[in-house]
Amino acid sequence: MAEKVTSLQVAQRAGVSQSAVSRVFTPGASVSKKTADKVKQAAAELGYRPNVLARAMVSGRSRIIGLVVAYLDNYFYPEALEKLSNALQEQGYHVLVFMASQTAGNLEEVMDEILDYQVDGIVTASVAMSSDIAERCQAAGVPVVLFNRSQDIDGITSVTSDNYAGGRKAAEFLLAGGHQRVGYIAGWEGASTQRDREAGFRAALQEAGRDVFAREVGDFNTEAAREAARKMFGKPAEQRPDAVLVANDHMALTVMDVIRFELGLSVPGDVSVVGYDDVPPAAWPAYSLTTVRQRANRMVEETVSALMEHIENPAGAQPRRVALDGPLIVRGSARIPEGWTK
Repeated sequence: MAEKVTSLQVAQRAGVSQSAVSRVFTPGASVSKKTADKVKQAAAELGYRPNVLARAMVSGRSRIIGLVVAYLDNYFYPEALEKLSNALQEQGYHVLVFMASQTAGNLEEVMDEILDYQVDGIVTASVAMSSDIAERCQAAGVPVVLFNRSQDIDGITSVTSDNYAGGRKAAEFLLAGGHQRVGYIAGWEGASTQRDREAGFRAALQEAGRDVFAREVGDFNTEAAREAARKMFGKPAEQRPDAVLVANDHMALTVMDVIRFELGLSVPGDVSVVGYDDVPPAAWPAYSLTTVRQRANRMVEETVSALMEHIENPAGAQPRRVALDGPLIVRGSARIPEGWTK
C-alpha cells in the first residue's frame, strides 16, 4: 500500500507554505485564488485528501451536523431532508444521518451516539424530544433545532408550519363547501403537528357551531390509515362523514384509495378529502388532492439560519419558535365552494 500523501508534500509541490495548504482546505479561511488553484492542482496530482478529523481536533469544530430522522414513509421528509442536507453542505458542514423511532423510544441511545461524534449541531426531524435529552445536549454545548416539530422546552429552537392555522383553513374550506358531517383522521398522537392541526380544525368547526362528526387515528402509518378509513367510511351514507381532513398527505392518499377502490365510493361525489403537506403525488391526476402546503424551502432556510446562529454565537443566540403560514392548495379531491378556484 502506498504511503499517505501529506500536506507538506502538497506544499512543496505547489511552492507554498504548509499553513497555506491548511487554509485552502479549511472552509471560510482567507486565501487568494492563485494560491488555492496551485494547491488544489498539486493535491490532485499527488492524490492528497485533507484529514478532516485531525483538523477538527485542532479547531475544536467537527463541521458535522447530526440529522435525526424517524419517519421517511411520508414523501415530505425525503424531499425536505435532501434540501436541508444540501443547505448545510453549502455552509461547509458534513451531515450524518441517524435513524430513531418516531415515538422517541430509542432517541436517548441515538443521542449518545451523536454526541460521541462531537457534532457541532443537531437537527431532529419527525422526532419527539424529551426535556431530559434537550438538557443533555445543552449541557454538552450542542445546539438543537427541531424541524417540523414544536415542543415547550426552554432554550430549544423549533421550525414548523403554522399547523393550527392550516387546520383552520381546511375546516373553513369544507364548511364553505356545505358539508354537514366532517370527519378527522389523526396522525400519531405524540406529534405536535398532529395536535396543532386538529386543534385548529376543531376550533373553526366549533366557531361554526359544529363538532367533528367522526374521528379515527391513522398514526401517520399506511396500514393504520387504511384501517381508519375502513372504520370511518364502511357504513351507510347517513352514518359516515361526507368530508374528512386527514392529518397528512401520506395517509390521505391511502384513505382515498380505500374510499374509491375498496368501498366503491366517489371522491369528491360521496366524500371530500383534504390532506396536509402537499407532497408531489398530491398533484398527480390520479389523486388531485386538495391539501395544505408545508413550505419546505422556507422551513429549511429558517432551520439552517437558526442553527448557524447558535453555532457561531452560542452565548448570544436566542431560541426561536418559527411557525410558517402555508396556503391551501385547491385541487379536485374536495367539493369546491362557490367563489373558490383551483
